[in-house]
Amino acid sequence: MNYESATLDNDGRLTLPAAEPKSRRLWWIVGTLLVLAALAGYFLIKRSGAAPTVAQKGEALSSVTVAVPGSKLVARVISATGTLAARREMPVGVAGEGGMVTRVLVEPGQWVGAGQVLATVDRSVQQQTAASLTAQINVARADLTLAQAELARAQQLVGRGFISQADVQRRIATRDSAIARLKVSQATAAEQNARNGRLDIRAPAAGLILTRGVEPGQIVSSGSGVLFRMAKGGEMEMRAALSEADLTGLGVGARAAVTPVGSTQSYDGQVWQVSPVIDPQTRQGIARIALSYNQALRPGGFASANITSGGAQSPQLPESAVLSDDRGNFVYIVGAGNKVERRNVKVGSVSDAGVAIASGLAGTERVVLSAGAFLNPGQKINPVVAKPAASAASKG
Repeated sequence: MNYESATLDNDGRLTLPAAEPKSRRLWWIVGTLLVLAALAGYFLIKRSGAAPTVAQKGEALSSVTVAVPGSKLVARVISATGTLAARREMPVGVAGEGGMVTRVLVEPGQWVGAGQVLATVDRSVQQQTAASLTAQINVARADLTLAQAELARAQQLVGRGFISQADVQRRIATRDSAIARLKVSQATAAEQNARNGRLDIRAPAAGLILTRGVEPGQIVSSGSGVLFRMAKGGEMEMRAALSEADLTGLGVGARAAVTPVGSTQSYDGQVWQVSPVIDPQTRQGIARIALSYNQALRPGGFASANITSGGAQSPQLPESAVLSDDRGNFVYIVGAGNKVERRNVKVGSVSDAGVAIASGLAGTERVVLSAGAFLNPGQKINPVVAKPAASAASKG
């Protein structure tokens, strides 16, 4: 403080210079700022210390959607793979003596009727033989006519005594021989005509030509093997390979949806035969699924099938509810105190409707539908029961 600049007033009091009040105000301002800073720090420390508690409470009360699946009749769906084939494949070969093929009249993929000619074989020699036999028939018929006439005259003359009864008997024998020779000639000609008819390669039944293995000019015989392959009536099938367990309970008449490889289109079919034996090497049997004709179903192709066979009462859950790890499949259920519990389950058939639970659930549990990957056993949650799809749809 500058006392040299101080003065005394009329009453003898000391008067300080004007700068002294400014310094005091400065100290008051600094002190006030320090107090405010201390208060601000206190509140900040208090808030930061309370934040973990709030976060912990929010985590412990996370809302999770759950549902009580109950028990419903779930159809048993068997997935299988196999090959496509003609349901009744008919190999067509040479029925007669064969020869050189002159014409082939059909192509693969063509529909034919029963008895339709598929190919013809040269018959020039056989036609000459047939003509010769026809001529023999005419000769035998002429001999028979002559024998009949001679017998008639002899029968007229025997009464007048011009010829004996023995002559009549000889003419009767001659007439009978002529009749027999005519019949033999006719039978021989008919046999030759039948042989000539068998030179034509014909379809044994109506159906679809699958393959063609003969060309004009080719020499064929009964040992030439299969010339054509046909699908009787165009009917197709899938030969599905199934395990022993899948074959159990599978019966004739089960419905199936068949999807050829490379296609998204499914075709309805029906099991018409179940293999009575199991292959000892693969431990599989064959279920034959009948299919109507469609150009997309090509014999020899590969296909998959979903076969629906019977059903059983079991809980059904969406795929998001079923989790898996190295210990197997499991779901999370809400136990006592709304705490998460792990429940191991065995999965049954899987379909568009969801996953059937073969064992592990009674259907009365509250099952976590989603977000199971973010939960841990023992964690406390706030379960929110999902509304049934039907009621939700009606409200909407």
